[in-house]
Amino acid sequence: MSLLVVGLSHRSAPVSVLERASLNADAQLKLVQDTVAAEPAAEAAVLATCNRIELYADVDKFHAGVAELSTLLAQHSGVGLEELTPYLYVHYEDRAVHHLFSVACGLDSMVVGEGQILGQIKDALARAQDLHTAGRLLNDLFQQALRVGKRAHSETGIDRAGQSLVTFGLEQLAAGADVRTWAEGKKALVIGAGSMSSLAAATLARSGVAEIVVANRTFERAERLAQILSEGDDTDVLARAVPMDAVPAELTRADVAVSCTGATGLVLTADAVAAAVEGRTGVPAAEPAGVRAGEGAGPTGVPEAAETPLQGAGADENCPLDLSSVPSGFSVMGEAAVAGMDAATLEQHGAWAASGTTVDRQRETGRPAAEADAALITALAATATRVGRIPERRRPEPVAEVPRPQPVLFLLDLAMPRDVDAAVHRLAGVRLVDIESLADASADAPMAADVDMVRRIVADEVAAFGAAQRAAHITPTVVALRSMAADVVAGEIARLEGRLPGLDDKHRAEITQTVKRVVDKLLHAPTVRVKQLAAEPGGAGYADALRTLFDLDPETVASVSRAENSTEKNRGPA
Repeated sequence: MSLLVVGLSHRSAPVSVLERASLNADAQLKLVQDTVAAEPAAEAAVLATCNRIELYADVDKFHAGVAELSTLLAQHSGVGLEELTPYLYVHYEDRAVHHLFSVACGLDSMVVGEGQILGQIKDALARAQDLHTAGRLLNDLFQQALRVGKRAHSETGIDRAGQSLVTFGLEQLAAGADVRTWAEGKKALVIGAGSMSSLAAATLARSGVAEIVVANRTFERAERLAQILSEGDDTDVLARAVPMDAVPAELTRADVAVSCTGATGLVLTADAVAAAVEGRTGVPAAEPAGVRAGEGAGPTGVPEAAETPLQGAGADENCPLDLSSVPSGFSVMGEAAVAGMDAATLEQHGAWAASGTTVDRQRETGRPAAEADAALITALAATATRVGRIPERRRPEPVAEVPRPQPVLFLLDLAMPRDVDAAVHRLAGVRLVDIESLADASADAPMAADVDMVRRIVADEVAAFGAAQRAAHITPTVVALRSMAADVVAGEIARLEGRLPGLDDKHRAEITQTVKRVVDKLLHAPTVRVKQLAAEPGGAGYADALRTLFDLDPETVASVSRAENSTEKNRGPA
């Protein structure tokens, strides 16, 4: 059997695909169960976070395993296999171990070095153990991943290389200001009471907000979180719980809201946010002037530059362009409009734009139109090759950037799929930071020297884990060999008693112990050496050699292996 992982994450897939492929708790359980029910897999566990979905399995066939795991991910996520496949990655054997250890250390996180992933790995193992889908391999793998992650955080400064997603999100909301200064005295609304929402609430409390309101579908969980916040020794914050239907009213009072729920649809629509801002300020949270609905605004809400249409161009009968073919919304002077035009029309338009009149190219150049076309095409091709684009005859007038008012409501959306409508980015008076904008902001984050230290730790731990697994692979064979030797000793002692019926207990025990010592000494060196050799790369064949040399019963070896696996399945997390 061999370790295989198939998955997708923020590194391989856009946020829109991750949103659609996200799995709720019930879907995760069903996916694990269906995986072990499939033919190639004997063990399975799923690691699902806000920015990754990974399926781990112990399989007996690589290609069949990849096909089966990919199909199951597509079925349970609801994203078609053809659409999902380009975003999937596959890791096998040592590469799969290396991947999980890197994930556990925070090297593969959106914010490098964040430690929350350790809790998520622990939860993934606990689910697999509860479902009895984690055998020896996955138990060893996930528990070792937890130890490697803890080692990385304790022996290096990887924590300094990045923060938790919550802290990083708050830094983005603060837009460069000190988070504590920005948060001081603010009223916060936390939607959800799960692990991420609880972390957000605790972080806000430590940052100095004056009040935290917790809303959750299960009111008792919201009350419990509010009580924990109120009774915290390291904070002085007022906290209270409200039902989910109170969110619109609380949003009107809030300065900052964090949402992270397991909802499959939007929790906060653009209309709801706009209504909250208007209720707070008395001014409609309209889109900034010059930004049309559905276009023109980037993730930060700043309008993207657009080309200014040439006023009166379409009405000039001398204009040589067929304006009906020009894409709507583009300047007739712009690159997008002229990219598909022939050289002759382009030249005519350039002359018209410069002087307002058309030009008789043959009279001006003294060459037939066909020759002029060829010359123009050659010149254009040379220019395009040199500058990398088709030249424009006149640049469009620059568009003044529309100033946005200072935000009165700050929204942090940590859910996957998203809780807050992306259209909120375009609302004036609102600053929204979501998973997508966090990914953009963290893409260029500097890598600390500690990251290299963690990578070396991961490499060493992968090698040690591989050696341990290869050594463990031969253990059932060694156990079966010693069991066979014990049976031989027992048989010979029984035969001796038949030949010497008057042998007293003292002498019988001494003879038995002597024979056992002889057998143990004969087997000690070979079994120790074979474990050492089996731990090296390519050492898997020593188990087969041992079984052949001593004529061991394969079923006896298999039964030992099954017994060991059955004791591994329900081990608690590290």
